[in-house]
Amino acid sequence: MTVRRKLFVSIASFIVAMSVIFVLVTQFVVKAALEHIRIVDRSEQMTELSEIFLDYFKQSGGSWDRAQDDPIVLNGYKNLPTASILLKSATGEVLYSQGEASFEMITRLGIHSDIRLNGETIAVLYYHDPEVANLSKIQIGISSSVSTLLMIGSLIFLLVSLLIANWLSKRLTRPLGQLLPAIERLGRGELGVQAPVSSKDEYGTVARALNNMSQQLQLAEEVRRNLVADVSHELRTPLTILRGKLDLIQEFGHSIKPEALLPLQDELIRLTRLVDDLHQLSLAEAKKLSIDRKLTNIEALLQRMIERVEDDAESKRVAIVLHRTSNVPEILIDPYRMTQVFLNLLVNAIRHTPSGGLITVNIEADKRPVDESGSLRISITDTGTGINPEHLPYIFNRFYRADEARTRHSGGMGLGLAIAKEFVLAHNGTMDVSSTLGEGTTFIVTLPIVTR
Repeated sequence: MTVRRKLFVSIASFIVAMSVIFVLVTQFVVKAALEHIRIVDRSEQMTELSEIFLDYFKQSGGSWDRAQDDPIVLNGYKNLPTASILLKSATGEVLYSQGEASFEMITRLGIHSDIRLNGETIAVLYYHDPEVANLSKIQIGISSSVSTLLMIGSLIFLLVSLLIANWLSKRLTRPLGQLLPAIERLGRGELGVQAPVSSKDEYGTVARALNNMSQQLQLAEEVRRNLVADVSHELRTPLTILRGKLDLIQEFGHSIKPEALLPLQDELIRLTRLVDDLHQLSLAEAKKLSIDRKLTNIEALLQRMIERVEDDAESKRVAIVLHRTSNVPEILIDPYRMTQVFLNLLVNAIRHTPSGGLITVNIEADKRPVDESGSLRISITDTGTGINPEHLPYIFNRFYRADEARTRHSGGMGLGLAIAKEFVLAHNGTMDVSSTLGEGTTFIVTLPIVTR
């Protein structure tokens, strides 16, 4: 059974049950109220009549055989000449009657009471007069009118409620019906499929979560394919060179001079670096990277990094300036990992800054209340060529190169920024980039101030 049908059946069952209960309770209350209406009181007459018939029964030796013709009974009660009286045995046999009303009218519209002797019912007395009959008619009319109105109203209510229940079940399950095709397509492997988001309730939340999951799966699949292609591409070049060199050596069969092995060693170093970088990146992405935190002075660390790249910068006539806008506290970081981060950013900045350019390293500690930890903001800005805006969203992806014309020997393997960002994330920090073509690029590293 579908969810829509289950919902409709549940609502319909509840409506029907409540309608039946309402009708029964209303009839019970109305009937009980009508039975207690006393517009005319005939209790005195009923008591006197019961005593007359009871006395006759005793005097006649416990028999009703001659009650209809006995003068004692006929003359015993004449206070209400318009009244009609009917006496029946416990089995329904007519024992005595008086008045102009028919038996049916007396029993239907009159009032009655049992005549008892020693706790046993010996007869049933019925009393009828115009006032009593009118009251009975009112009671019966009200009861039947209420019952009729209840039945008609209940049928109309049921019909309208079932139509509304059907409409509600359709409306409430329509978003689910829109989700199912997307889920089925996603299950068949159509990654990236999007479900329509038609509401802001839980269905909309589920649809948005499904869309995000689909996009993430598509992205993960693209990353997986690109990773396999990129790794194979990166490995193919050095392996091809190694194989070619070795084939030449085997073909000629001459002794090899040591300097002839240097190209082979260079390619082996590249392969080793590639494998090491991929290993570190995989550990960082899996949150299994070992972090050896120590209290470190970021300013001193950056100053050492600048000194390491100073020769390369001077050879290109690029100036590097270090600024700090406030007191820089020592923070707990892994100096080895952060050295890799800042060294990669500085090397990239020198590589993309033309001769006569400037690289500015700025350290800024944000101001927070005493009871809150702040963060350090380290920015490295160059005056290079900048990065095209279409490349910025992918700059931290593995094997991504903004300048596809660069060779691997001059531009690296495209893993440096991906590893740098993962190292920063491992320190609970963030890494961002902004760039303007023709003006330069700024990389911003934000690290939390943790001192213990």
